[in-house]
Amino acid sequence: MITNNKRYEDTTKQWYAIHTYSGYEEKVTDSIKQRTESLDMADKIFDVLVPKEKMIEIKNGKRRIVEKKIFQGYVLVNMKLSEDAWYTIRNTPGVTGFVGTGTEPTPVEANEIEKIKKRMGLEQPKHKIDFKVSDVVNIIDGPFKSFDGSISEIDSQKGKLKVLVNMFGRETPVELDSLQVKKV
Repeated sequence: MITNNKRYEDTTKQWYAIHTYSGYEEKVTDSIKQRTESLDMADKIFDVLVPKEKMIEIKNGKRRIVEKKIFQGYVLVNMKLSEDAWYTIRNTPGVTGFVGTGTEPTPVEANEIEKIKKRMGLEQPKHKIDFKVSDVVNIIDGPFKSFDGSISEIDSQKGKLKVLVNMFGRETPVELDSLQVKKV
């Protein structure tokens, strides 16, 4: 229970991270937006956001772009911290609390918010590659079809793998698309 002391008075607009039940991030975001309107808090709560990034996922040999949450169980809120804004957010169904030390919510640093926004705004989605360096793979497509090799490098931005293939008693690096290999 909050008393009437003014420990939550911050007149500057800042980003705060709130912890939610995992899987309820979208529902909490919608609830906060709805409560902001219905309780006339638009002058204190400005923006609510679930940090997500686009990734390319390969399932059954097909590529598709999916959005993945960057921080599972967290939502970011841009607000002026006050008693009533704190109370509104804290008592939204699905919210378990603010991130901070002790009872004080800690604002997320501006450079962290910029990094998160940059990561969310990437136009080139990252590839989700289910391989790791040193995995042994079989090449299923291309000129090295049916060769086995071990992964030496992974470029998740481009979805490419560098595979060391043993040819004539020598390991030769071959750059392949992640769709061209399967785990042995």
